[in-house]
Amino acid sequence: MPYKVRLTLAVLSALVLFCCSSCRSKPGWGLLLWAAEDEGIPSGAVLPVYIRSNIEKVWVVGIPREYRTAGGKNAKTEIPLPKLELAGSKRAAQKRAREFAEYALVYAETLQDGLPIRDAPDNGARRVYRLRIGEVIKIIKPVEGNPAISATGDPLPGEWFKVLTEDGISGYCFSYRLKLFDYTSGPLNSVATQQFEEVRDPELESILSRTWVAEIYGVMLDEGTIDIEAFSRHWGFVPGEDTGIANIFLNDIDISFPYSAIRSDGSHSWRFEGSSLAMSLRSPANLSVQFDVDNVNAGVGWSSGRRRTVQFVNLPTSLDDLIVQEETRREALFNALYTEGPVFSSVSYGRLYLGEEQDFLWEGFEKLIPSVIPPLALGRGKVEMRLFLTANLADRYGGAFTLKFKTINGTDIPVNFLYTIDSGNGLDGVHFEYVPASNIDGGNRVMSRDSSPIIIYFYPAE
Repeated sequence: MPYKVRLTLAVLSALVLFCCSSCRSKPGWGLLLWAAEDEGIPSGAVLPVYIRSNIEKVWVVGIPREYRTAGGKNAKTEIPLPKLELAGSKRAAQKRAREFAEYALVYAETLQDGLPIRDAPDNGARRVYRLRIGEVIKIIKPVEGNPAISATGDPLPGEWFKVLTEDGISGYCFSYRLKLFDYTSGPLNSVATQQFEEVRDPELESILSRTWVAEIYGVMLDEGTIDIEAFSRHWGFVPGEDTGIANIFLNDIDISFPYSAIRSDGSHSWRFEGSSLAMSLRSPANLSVQFDVDNVNAGVGWSSGRRRTVQFVNLPTSLDDLIVQEETRREALFNALYTEGPVFSSVSYGRLYLGEEQDFLWEGFEKLIPSVIPPLALGRGKVEMRLFLTANLADRYGGAFTLKFKTINGTDIPVNFLYTIDSGNGLDGVHFEYVPASNIDGGNRVMSRDSSPIIIYFYPAE
């Protein structure tokens, strides 16, 4: 045989071997996850698997005799790769079928446009797919996850499922906006992915992927006056794409808006169909939300039947991280005071003991009753470093704090002070200056000194 002919045959043999290796796998058995509609094979069926084609992205499987057409000539069919789970042996496939049996015939139709499928059973997990209203998905199994929460703070009815789309995308979806049904035959009427891609809205997706909080939080962050109590309430706007219920929660508003879809309403604007809710993007970090006040939970002072607008911002740092930062700042301020003592003595106003747990004990403060300390106050309580100074005071004082006195009737009474640490200038002590509550604004800022300030000098006790 001529050399060139031998070489050509060797090349052809290599190509044949390569093609076979790319499309063949060891014979085995698999579990059908999504029904083969054309063949009438229901999901949950155990099928013999002959070939895996990575080029065509299909399995070549055998059709059980009971599902073959008259005459039984068509003994094989193709199944898209994601719609069949290869199990290996027939026994292993039958075991998987028994595990799958409860949900083998269960599918679901989405009742909300844009309902997400996520990569984990949690509302904060990455979105891998957005469903069209009426789209059908396959329920694989229920899974443990973090429940969706209503505006009242209660878990919404429903559960997380591992699901599969007709196009083979796998993930997790919360069932609150799903209609589950059993399917055995007939068309599933699912919506093609191409239809979804045509109406994809990247700007809306960006809004839905971010956390929107009360505008006042942004003001606090800009001014460096973080109120931990306010931050811990997590006031904000939640579009509710997993549940079809949008929530607005502020200090004076608590409203829920059930809706069926979010539709574009012009440039940078959207409406929530089935509700009065609308939103518009003012800037990449500022969202304006409008709604009609027709809910009894709208808050004090919000009359029914009027259109309202509230603003929200997207912060560069999470609220929880900002709370931790503020707690760290307050702890450092307290430690600076504690280090100067922790026991301080005054000739006229007794002794002040600071505890490591940011508590205090004050003995001999009677001369400050009632001008500074209320008559009902006991001599103990907690120290809170929650106050901030305006620029004109920050140059003169080290800071401000609140002593929350326990009282004989069980309540707490706050008494506020400016303070300065005199350590290092020859005096070695601290002095407190009483600040009336009327001199502190709603943002916990000390705006000015008292017109007739009461100053208390303390020195470290020996």
